Amino acid sequence: MKCQLKLQGANVDISEFESKDTVAIIRLWQVCDLIRPWNDPQKDIDRKMTDRNGAFWVGRVDDKVVASIMIGYDGHRGTINYLAIDPAFKGQGFGRQLMKEAEAFLISIGCPKVSFCVRRDNEPVVQFYDALGYKPDDVFFFGKRLIPDD
Repeated sequence: MKCQLKLQGANVDISEFESKDTVAIIRLWQVCDLIRPWNDPQKDIDRKMTDRNGAFWVGRVDDKVVASIMIGYDGHRGTINYLAIDPAFKGQGFGRQLMKEAEAFLISIGCPKVSFCVRRDNEPVVQFYDALGYKPDDVFFFGKRLIPDD
């Protein structure tokens, strides 16, 4: 994917992740508080690079990494992970535009539904997704660590 999103006073170039982006992406995730001690971001990136049913996009302004989004698809449900916007660009509609592009991508591959996780205590992000029309599903989200990231 290659496209350009226009923000207030800036053009954001969106393209597929490249390995040269790794350090900047991990730094962005740290700034955006997306990394948890039990998840190794390098391993998450490595695993995503083996996934053929989705996308991993990076947003750049003047070659500086300012955004990321991982998109997955399992044949029924799409997923969004690591949506991150550099704090200097928050509030300009970039996250909204990136989600719109992700939804269009999922529709283009026949995905009927998208689901993702948001931590309960992350109220600003809950409000962001609510404003985009997302609502909590009436399900329990179960998890089990199969491979430790230590």
